[in-house]
Amino acid sequence: MWLVQRLPQAGPRITWPQHLARWLPALPALLFLAVFFIVPVVEILQGGLYDGDGVLSVAQFARMTHSAVYVKVLASTFWIAFLTAALSVLLGYPVAYLLARLPARSRERWLLWIVLPFWTSYLVKTYAWMLLLSKTGLLTVVATHLGLIDSTSTLAPSLTGVLIGMVHAMLPLAVMTMLPIMRGINMQLVQAAQTLGADRATGFFTVFLPLSGAGAAAAGLLVFISSLGFFIVPALLGSPRESMVAQLVISSVLELFDLRFAGALSSVLLLCSIVVFYVYDRVVGLSSLAGEAPERRAGSGGRMLPALIAIGRLTGKLSWGRERAEGGFGLKTYTWAVVLALVLPIAFVVPLAFTKQSFVAFPPELFTMKWFVAFLESSVWQAALLRSLGVGFATAALALVLGFGASLALVRLPSRWRKPLFAVFIAPLIVPRIVVAVGLLYLFARWELAGTNAGLVIGHTVLAIPYVVVTLSASFKRFDWRLDDAAKMLGASAFTRVRTVLLPLMAASLGSAFLFAFIVSFDDLTIAIFVSGGINTTLPKQMWDDIQLAVTPTLAAVATSLVFLMVFIVWLSSIFKRKSY
Repeated sequence: MWLVQRLPQAGPRITWPQHLARWLPALPALLFLAVFFIVPVVEILQGGLYDGDGVLSVAQFARMTHSAVYVKVLASTFWIAFLTAALSVLLGYPVAYLLARLPARSRERWLLWIVLPFWTSYLVKTYAWMLLLSKTGLLTVVATHLGLIDSTSTLAPSLTGVLIGMVHAMLPLAVMTMLPIMRGINMQLVQAAQTLGADRATGFFTVFLPLSGAGAAAAGLLVFISSLGFFIVPALLGSPRESMVAQLVISSVLELFDLRFAGALSSVLLLCSIVVFYVYDRVVGLSSLAGEAPERRAGSGGRMLPALIAIGRLTGKLSWGRERAEGGFGLKTYTWAVVLALVLPIAFVVPLAFTKQSFVAFPPELFTMKWFVAFLESSVWQAALLRSLGVGFATAALALVLGFGASLALVRLPSRWRKPLFAVFIAPLIVPRIVVAVGLLYLFARWELAGTNAGLVIGHTVLAIPYVVVTLSASFKRFDWRLDDAAKMLGASAFTRVRTVLLPLMAASLGSAFLFAFIVSFDDLTIAIFVSGGINTTLPKQMWDDIQLAVTPTLAAVATSLVFLMVFIVWLSSIFKRKSY
């Protein structure tokens, strides 16, 4: 009798129809990514590994090592990506630390100012830095007067200009990656260390810093892999010495028509992304992308403990080490400086759009609206704007439908399936966009989708699905499933429960996910370069074509319009976010 009582109670056996019902919501997204993401990426590998006769060959990869130019570009790519990741983590760590200690309402206000430059178009941000760092730019002139650089030097094009532009673009990503992990740290552990005699600085370096190390590593890895695929910033703010692999890929496809070499170059980036993807999972776990704190591994930071104690004691003797971390004046001042550095370059573009002059100069002679009129009345700009809006809304709708089913399946499926499935859904977020773009070019060239709106919507949806899944996965974790159980007990079918319970209660999160997907599509340039076609283009592609010819007030008007649009979208997103809690 005792043995019978001690036996584990077997739960109800799940039938095959029930298994299928749990998988069914995820099948459309899985099929979509299999066809338009996995297949194109595999074709990239094949394109680099086979010659024109279909024979297995490593000639394209050997070509990279035999030419000093390609070796230098590869080395420059990894060096710039590493510096961008290191600087973004170092500069963003104090900001994330302050935000993690603030109350929810104050934290949300700070995050609004950080999210705004993050979602602002890369072209707009780079355009702003071009105006600030050029030979006659404001910052270059100030640096020359202060004696920081000589009169013959310039901040752009140069490595300094590239790093400034890339860190400005990636710093918000580093902050937002570290923040959920820092928020998951129990501050009572730091208080316990202080109770045992440690001062605040020692408690931080010996307790908080090791526990937040996984978040810093995750931020560094994500920034590094994102930076590998950059081409806008080095092309506009750098010299040929700062060329990166993505620029070679674009040149190989659009100028040399060498798809196989472009495939080999993309394969190098793909291999790096896979390695980083694996390291990221091992260090912090993929679930952190949905806002979960990582599992703490025993013994982490143990070897560094004596050094951390020494650093903590040394820092504790400094004035800032005795400040209250939650509201220290120095930490808040630093965070304000970082936020201003993120926002002011974008705001710098706005007055230039109202200049009376036919060229860009600072200070501008205000006030006229003729450049906005020129933008809105131009048939070229009108067509690009309308196409971007149409493709953006179609992408957001499709990504929302696919992402909703994928997120719903992640909640319902057994735990052993969640991690690999989540990895598949967010893989386009990890793989550099240039790799996805080249793969889609391979596919769309055969299917005659290149240059069509359908091809753009498909490519942008591939990029947008991870953002929708991450946003909705976090919302599903907060959803009270007892409401769904109650509707089920009252006889409501699965479709009725989704329509009458799930969708209304998650309307705010769905709105945020829709906006994120729209921004991803509206701001994309990489897919547009390869897929949009040469005549009918998108707004970012038209800006890219014009910005390489001349920096004009019309471009400033376009950039200002995009800034105002992004402010409106971020404001809407903040409303949706408040309603979701």
